[in-house]
Amino acid sequence: MSLQRRLLGSALAALPIVFFQTLSVQAQEVPEQDDEIVVTGRVSTFGATKSDIPILETARSVSVIGADEFLERGSLTLDDTLNYTAGVVGDTFGYSTRGDFPRVRGLDVPEYLDNIQVLFGFYNNARSDIYTLEQVEILKGPASVLYGQGSPGGILNTVSKKAGSENLGREIVLDYGTHNRMQAAGDFGIDLSGDGEWTARLVGLIRESDTQVDFVEDNAIVFAPSVTFENANTTITALVNYTDRESDTSHQFLPLSVSGCGSDEVQISEAEICDGTTGNEVDPSVYVGSPDFNRYDTESFSFTLFGQQKLNEIFSLEGTARYRDNEADYRQSWISFLGAGTARTTPDGTAIGRSWYDAPAGSNQFALDSRLRASFVTGPASHEVLAGVNYQDVETELRAAFLGRPTTFNLFNPVYDGSEIPSEAAFNAARGLTESTTETIGYYVNDQISVGNFVLNAGVRFDDLESGNGTTTQDDSATSFSFGGLYKTSFGLNPYVNYAESFQATVGVDTNTGENLKPQEGEQIEIGVKYHPAGSPTYITAAYFDIEQSNLPNPQALQNAASQQEGIAKITGFEVEARTAIGDLHLDGSFSTLDTEDPNGIPISSIPEVQGSAWATWKPSTGQLEGFRLGAGVRYAGDNESQGVSFLASNNFQPSVVKVETDGYTVFDGLIGYSFDQVDLTLNARNLFDTDYYGTCLARGDCFPGEGRTVVARAAYSF
Repeated sequence: MSLQRRLLGSALAALPIVFFQTLSVQAQEVPEQDDEIVVTGRVSTFGATKSDIPILETARSVSVIGADEFLERGSLTLDDTLNYTAGVVGDTFGYSTRGDFPRVRGLDVPEYLDNIQVLFGFYNNARSDIYTLEQVEILKGPASVLYGQGSPGGILNTVSKKAGSENLGREIVLDYGTHNRMQAAGDFGIDLSGDGEWTARLVGLIRESDTQVDFVEDNAIVFAPSVTFENANTTITALVNYTDRESDTSHQFLPLSVSGCGSDEVQISEAEICDGTTGNEVDPSVYVGSPDFNRYDTESFSFTLFGQQKLNEIFSLEGTARYRDNEADYRQSWISFLGAGTARTTPDGTAIGRSWYDAPAGSNQFALDSRLRASFVTGPASHEVLAGVNYQDVETELRAAFLGRPTTFNLFNPVYDGSEIPSEAAFNAARGLTESTTETIGYYVNDQISVGNFVLNAGVRFDDLESGNGTTTQDDSATSFSFGGLYKTSFGLNPYVNYAESFQATVGVDTNTGENLKPQEGEQIEIGVKYHPAGSPTYITAAYFDIEQSNLPNPQALQNAASQQEGIAKITGFEVEARTAIGDLHLDGSFSTLDTEDPNGIPISSIPEVQGSAWATWKPSTGQLEGFRLGAGVRYAGDNESQGVSFLASNNFQPSVVKVETDGYTVFDGLIGYSFDQVDLTLNARNLFDTDYYGTCLARGDCFPGEGRTVVARAAYSF
């Protein structure tokens, strides 16, 4: 059966699916407050926790960043929205135009949109634009009970702007800023029936922009209309998103040469890349590709159906179904490297050897998550039970060709004449097809139980997966558990503990055992506290966690192992997030520390051990300055390192182990804004002092510059 026909069938089946009103059980001593919504963000049934139970009563670490908040801080990409979140590295690989690469608790995490995974593989889809989002959410730690296979680091979930009787505002927004960034956007809510029963919403934008890297643009057209029907018991929403982006990759893989910078241990200091002889600095804006060849153009279409149906005072149904089709045209050339120091350069900065990559790709997806919710009381215990079925069918395709050429490129005096571009015939001769398929179905049950001041949570999920790589197919199954407990005190201090598991299928055959590779597995124990005095704008969370990831590839030192999956990674950490307001001054701070160890006993690559951030906004609520906003923020990330095999000139280009350490950085952001009548004016600056830094440098021999200064003026008119 085709994906389109399955979508139509599921859409019709979802018509009875539905409106739900959660009867959250609250302790009498700590009634739910509007302040909590303001302070911590609002979770919902289509959010990361699949519930609107307040974060204060959830025995998990959850961070919610609303659109007002991330726009106030000048965010331009999804990575940017995460910069002030504890335990999260938003721009792991520096400034990026290809996509978003966050790490949560040291690990890659899957990206979801409205409860359904939205990205699969690499570079075969269009990046989400934050103007189409209501909020961004991070559920930290293993989440397989709710979402199936995934990372023990957690998930990133975004929430779309959708039509509804509460979303009838209208605005036009114009941006102009650094790198000739010009964007026009609009968000229009319409009451189609006059009584709020039928509503529509149109969200869209058009953008033309250069970037901090020469020749790299970031142009986009996004069109996201939605229609909603709602009454006392039923809500159904249909949402379309069309995204067309024309760009190139800002990741230029700038070469790291270590001669003259150290040998056994490489230190990248003062944001410089040494050329190996003169020590000259390579400007982070340098473009080492070919303007006549490079591009990263993506196009995406998705149709999503949301349904909620209240059946009676106990039971309700809800669900999400999505069809998504993606295409990407990816071409790039860069300076060849075989490891740290082997992008060899002459004294005048000439690098020898270039790589050429032509890789058109695509993906399509059909997914459905349907849930029955029951709220009821048994004796002294109140229950909210969630029982769901999650189905997903994903196909990806990559037609890649990789060519190496012994051509030269001067880093300090680049020439772009296009003469070195290989022929189409050469690419076609080298092109290969890589396909992957994943079909999964999962059944899960989760119960949140309130007994007096105790809140207990337990869940279990059973998954069956069929994964293929174009030549072989394998079947896997997994059972995941989670449980936790939280105690609500009368003064707003809620300690909690939880245990959660995750799994991630691995396709292949273990040559030691002759059997299929087992799924990677993760488990986490977390102990924390949440503090929110009733009626107060103060909200503080603190958590300690211990993660173990198993069934990883064997460590290098392990000889004659029984299998190829004896590797274990360990991560421990501590996180704090705090928000409060003192009069008209609103404060937000975060701090996290990580201790990571991969199967070889070395730190996980590219992850700082220490991070911290703080943001303050002054918003006079009375007097002549009412409507004025003044904000400032600081972000700090400590050193990170990468280890690997290298071919150093000092060792006659024989293989050796090298450690590349990338310096940490501190950058500042700022905001000035003023609102009057229906007009809102803002001026945002990110990396205010234009600090040069690198997100990370890898032992394989390349570096990734961080985001330079951006200044964007925005004018919004609401009507």
